[in-house]
Amino acid sequence: MALRIGPYVFILATLVIDAIGIGIVFPIMPDLMERVGAHDTAEGSIWAGVLMAAYAGAQFVFGPIVGSVSDAWGRKPVLLAALFFLAIDYVVMALAGTFWLLLIGRTLAGLAGATFITATAYISDITPREDRAARFGMIGAAFGIGFVIGPSLGGLVAAWHVTAPFWVAAVLAAANLVLGLLVLPESLPKDRRRAFGARDLNPFASFAIAWAMPGMAIPLICIGLFEFANMVYPTLWAFWGREMFGWSALVIGLSLSGYGLLAALAQIFVMPVAVARLGEGRLALCGLITALVGFMGFGLAGSVWAVALVMPLAALSDLVPPTLTALSANAADEDRQGMIQGVIASLGSLAAVIGPLVFTPVFSVFAGPDAAVRMPGAPFLLSAAIVACVLPLAYRLTRPGVQNRA
Repeated sequence: MALRIGPYVFILATLVIDAIGIGIVFPIMPDLMERVGAHDTAEGSIWAGVLMAAYAGAQFVFGPIVGSVSDAWGRKPVLLAALFFLAIDYVVMALAGTFWLLLIGRTLAGLAGATFITATAYISDITPREDRAARFGMIGAAFGIGFVIGPSLGGLVAAWHVTAPFWVAAVLAAANLVLGLLVLPESLPKDRRRAFGARDLNPFASFAIAWAMPGMAIPLICIGLFEFANMVYPTLWAFWGREMFGWSALVIGLSLSGYGLLAALAQIFVMPVAVARLGEGRLALCGLITALVGFMGFGLAGSVWAVALVMPLAALSDLVPPTLTALSANAADEDRQGMIQGVIASLGSLAAVIGPLVFTPVFSVFAGPDAAVRMPGAPFLLSAAIVACVLPLAYRLTRPGVQNRA
């Protein structure tokens, strides 16, 4: 099966624009929470965590459904519907003057499902099995490039008004929707589609099917736990940076852009070479080790230069999700790719539900005004402990034949 370059490039461009829209709002979250009533940084971090949990909770429930719908009806209509609801969500957030309206907007956006689910299934449709790890790595690179542009752009336009990044993100999502409507071909032929039944409405049934597939259990467990630990970054980076170093929205945006650039470079240049030389299992293990070092480094960092030294190692951990995703995709039948990507997205969403609800209270305890022991980096150390627990399980992926017994 030859790679269809045109659609592949368009999907990557779509994900870049999507990541810009997501990353553009990160630098303003502390200010936005103050705008809707938060009294200090610690309280604002908890409110932001609730927003993230609401989005992720809706996505956890509907992610496998969205994936299964794309298996039955095709990728293009589902992808365009997700872009439409994303644009509406940004408009709602721009207009919201209360926390509850923000919460409603985020929940609706999560219900619609993320573009990432269908985009990954689309790439899987048009890519040979042996090339999927590298291609999924390019998806991560596209997100990395978007995060280079998005946070910096958000920090800049926030100088006009705190809601300006939402309007910019809404325009980008709407433009992406129109372009996709005009030029994106369908990737899933009708003879490779499957019927959508009542069981597909039950996300837990999709989990049960995926879990029973040979070679699927260990990658899924590793993905879920890694994504949970990794939630400390989107949940607390802005609040941690402000509390530790007094960073402004612009500096927060620049720091996120720096991380995004490093992650994109890792996906573009390191991923193809590493997966060819190490294989998916050993690469996943190495990526988890760099994640452990990164979490510990940020948790203990007391200066900006220390953060800068740790960042390149932490960025290498972005090789983990595409590697584990490729292992999962290769273990699934071709007519189940959407469902599998939905299950993977739901695991990330479950992590995004639990993560903010765990990490923000830890941050509040160690960074709040009444903290007995002041250590704003404590949530990063908790993430390091989680990854340390994953390493023995990930090691099994390096042993020949183990995936067939998982």
